[in-house]
Amino acid sequence: QVQLVESGGGLAQPGGSLRLSCAASGSIFSIHAMGWYRQDPEKARELVARIDNGGSTNYADSVKGRFTISRDNAKNTVYLQMNSLKSEDTAVYICNVQYSYFGRWHEAWGQGTQVTVSS
Repeated sequence: QVQLVESGGGLAQPGGSLRLSCAASGSIFSIHAMGWYRQDPEKARELVARIDNGGSTNYADSVKGRFTISRDNAKNTVYLQMNSLKSEDTAVYICNVQYSYFGRWHEAWGQGTQVTVSS
């Protein structure tokens, strides 16, 4: 099974920046897409950003122009650069990977990393 390890969460002031990392490890697999979701106590879990194996990206409207998702395929790692942070960005950010192994589709989730934006 694939395991995901997230890092980079913490406290930032409004207008500040953070960079999240998510590294995938485990048996040999082919990644189709990696992304970040977030969960706020008052909201349902939502997709923040996603990047597929062709490099195509998707962003939530609320983060377009402020967040950038990128990847390092050699390290099986995905990053989320978060700039111009707002208090509304406060949430637990959870890494997700979609992959195939021997022709079968799988999905894995990380433990989540807390991001708090407060003055």
